[in-house]
Amino acid sequence: MKIIEISLPLNNNTPVYPGNVPLSVSIHKKMPEYATTLSAISFGSHSGTHIDAPAHAVEGAATLDKIPLENFIGQCRVLDFSKETGEAVSKNFLESKKIQSGERVLLKTKNSVRGFKEFYDDYVYLDGDAADYLSSLAVTLVGIDSLSIKKRGGTDHRPHTSLLAKNIPIIEGLDLSKVAEGEYELICLPLNFTGIDGAPARAVLIEK
Repeated sequence: MKIIEISLPLNNNTPVYPGNVPLSVSIHKKMPEYATTLSAISFGSHSGTHIDAPAHAVEGAATLDKIPLENFIGQCRVLDFSKETGEAVSKNFLESKKIQSGERVLLKTKNSVRGFKEFYDDYVYLDGDAADYLSSLAVTLVGIDSLSIKKRGGTDHRPHTSLLAKNIPIIEGLDLSKVAEGEYELICLPLNFTGIDGAPARAVLIEK
């Protein structure tokens, strides 16, 4: 069994989507007499590798704590589009992978190849027709290796709304650079916040 880390490291250098809360880690208190250090952590709900709950994009929809944990644990398939030259993962790309209803799909693009040292405006995203297609298949979960599944500044909100309106959670900010296309066991658990639109998560793949 091999465990592969696919979540981004969290520290003061972790890039965030522009306009989101910066991630900050600092020493809150040192108590050498008790051999104790306490850190202060400040972050937004969409920091690093994180889950988008339906409430993120659909008014009155389910918050993070209402999504069954079963969505985030189980068989998944990594689909590798990292050699594609387009600006988005398209419906045609997805159709070639023969995705089945109920699958968990993680989209690997050239975002993972470029890395996550900084935020890039021209990241690869999921286009609206592709999101509609995944929604129509009733997949269990969609993940992507960008800090947002939709185009930066784009007016087509379907990459969020088509999936989240069907209670299909989205994982954003995955690092799939060390992962080949294929089937894996996914474990991706968001922090246990209640009544919230999303939260950071630790995500790993298990290769058997």
